Amino acid sequence: MPEDVFWVDKVAKQVIAREAELNRGTRTFRTEMGLGASGIPHVGSVGDGVRSYVVNLGLKNLGVSSELIAFMDDLDGLRKVPIGFPAELETQIGKPVANILDPFGCHSSFGQHTSALILEAFEKLGVQFTLKRASEEYPKGTLDKEVTDILNDWRRVGKIIMDMTGQDKYMKQLPFMPFCEKCGRVYTTVATAFDGEKIKYSCTGEFIGKGSRGQELTIKGCGWSGEAGIREGKLAWKVDFAARWRALRINYEAYGKDIMDSVKVNDEICRTVLKWEPPLHSMYELFTERGGKKISKSVGNVFTPQIWLKYASPESMRLLFLKKLGKTRVVDIDAIPAYVEELDKITKVYFGDIKIANERELAHIRRLYEYVHFLRPPPSKPLMVPYSVLISLLKIVPEVDVVKTILTKTGHLPKTMSKTEEASIIERINQAKAWVTDAGLLKTTEVKLTETQKKVVSKLVKELKKEWDEKALESRLYSLAREFEMEPKELFRTIYMILLGSPVGPRLAMLILAIGKENVASRLCAHL
Repeated sequence: MPEDVFWVDKVAKQVIAREAELNRGTRTFRTEMGLGASGIPHVGSVGDGVRSYVVNLGLKNLGVSSELIAFMDDLDGLRKVPIGFPAELETQIGKPVANILDPFGCHSSFGQHTSALILEAFEKLGVQFTLKRASEEYPKGTLDKEVTDILNDWRRVGKIIMDMTGQDKYMKQLPFMPFCEKCGRVYTTVATAFDGEKIKYSCTGEFIGKGSRGQELTIKGCGWSGEAGIREGKLAWKVDFAARWRALRINYEAYGKDIMDSVKVNDEICRTVLKWEPPLHSMYELFTERGGKKISKSVGNVFTPQIWLKYASPESMRLLFLKKLGKTRVVDIDAIPAYVEELDKITKVYFGDIKIANERELAHIRRLYEYVHFLRPPPSKPLMVPYSVLISLLKIVPEVDVVKTILTKTGHLPKTMSKTEEASIIERINQAKAWVTDAGLLKTTEVKLTETQKKVVSKLVKELKKEWDEKALESRLYSLAREFEMEPKELFRTIYMILLGSPVGPRLAMLILAIGKENVASRLCAHL
């Protein structure tokens, strides 16, 4: 099957062909992801990394040397105090996050604290990269030549920005933000001149920040005037990408639709000012909350990668990022079961349990599955229990061992499993249990019973005090229905509704014994 039916393989081939055409002598191809450090990372924050990482894998698969560079923007200033962080941080708004002390005392800086969260997420996702921090690369001179070239040609840079975005800010000042020598802020400094070595600036700017309660705060410069070296500040966002693309020789970077204008400006500056052809890009749509609002990392109740991984596998999150780039997706706790079951479905396609007649569609799904597993798919089909089945069971039986027993009796699991298979199933049950708990589903299903139904349920509660095997209990359920002149299916439907919140379920006698007679009796009594 052709491998280039999947977008990653197409992009990898395009990157190699483009570099050959540019004749830049590229020996090691570099993909890049930019990482923010100014707030709590949300699920979308790791999307850049997963997408750029698989392109890196695609390049290696084609036989070339490749690496993923993660560039941490920890010299960005703090604009908003994330909800849940102490109000004392309001005095630090405008300062580089790498220069703000960690308010919780567990890291050397605010930037280290927040970046540790996203780095942890990448570790759990299995994304491997070379980390570069702005707070280290600027001071050691990695970007010296790029900063100098941009500042020496700042008027042309300002014209490009104005022509492409309508913003005339950099027609009046240099696209560089020195760190104020007096107050330490970066977003209030205005750079006015460059003599080849030093940048003149005044701390006279202002901007609107947000405090710990979400209130607007006007942040004003301290009024200081001074000079800074090219390593004592950072480039503005409209030119920063271009500088690091050339300095680090980046060949590919994905980006979100929300920064499309900035990427286009940086492309042009990279090409015309820095004389370096910018990297190939893939643009992807954004993730939203229900209601269509874009997910933000600087507000409270952030849906983090860690939350997703509490409920589901790394592969299910990789699927979220890799299946299609050009589609806006709703991402929240309610979306997770669908991705788990979609992953199960493409697993069955990959191993031939589900047949796909169209060869191109089959090749696409198979390649998606391989990239979801970072080109190391399992050699045989893993054991899978539908997430929806686990949710139904865990709503009434939160005990993992009991659920496992039920699944064995219903045929969802084999009677014998390897240690690896058993560990995988236990992990999925625990993930589903966490989902059910946090979704608030561990509650009694409200079922209104008729007087006749109450009588038969009451009698069943008494019967459950006796010893039963499955066959005898099944026979008793039928006879119990007849005693009250009730159709057996009506009795079964009533019990299923109380236990599962569904009118149907697995064999009732088996279910009762697997859950435990005492547990079932307790649940039935709650409806009498």
